[in-house]
Amino acid sequence: MEGKLIIFSAPSGSGKTTIVKELLANNPNLGFSISACTRDKRGRAEANGQDYYFMTPDEFRAKIDEDAFVEWEEVYPGAYYGTLKSEIERIWASGKHVIFDVDVKGGLALKNYYKERALAIFVKVPTLEMLEERLRSRGTETEESLSKRIFKMKFEWAFQDKFDVILVNDKLEDAVKEAQSLFDNFTR
Repeated sequence: MEGKLIIFSAPSGSGKTTIVKELLANNPNLGFSISACTRDKRGRAEANGQDYYFMTPDEFRAKIDEDAFVEWEEVYPGAYYGTLKSEIERIWASGKHVIFDVDVKGGLALKNYYKERALAIFVKVPTLEMLEERLRSRGTETEESLSKRIFKMKFEWAFQDKFDVILVNDKLEDAVKEAQSLFDNFTR
């Protein structure tokens, strides 16, 4: 079996993480690509090598110099996120397809790198206003960080037509069924 990649990208609050978790729970032939990052762990809930590969900025930059990443980005000054080539190889070696939960730039970079082996799916809610409301209702953001996220969300929204498929998440149950169907058809 030649391993494939299923890429889910979306602005924050679109439901992509929930959709990815549902697919992982229902498809034993899927492996989750763990991203590398330079941010701090969020409490005890996050574990290195399980949620992220946590690195210092210097370690991350050394990996960039080694060409160890398929894609990477400096999201904010000193805050790096990326996908290690070794992570994809690890999942393919286990006989599974790779599923990603990445931002829009990362998703497009992965699609560009792997071409036909990748299916890039943009998850969106019906309107930008709904998305902003979802972010506000989380209650996890300061007004400044919310403002940054909303700016980024509007920027990312503009790239949806560059993806293979746009998946509208109006009703989560329907979006999960559609995502499963896309996965089944692509890996057939």
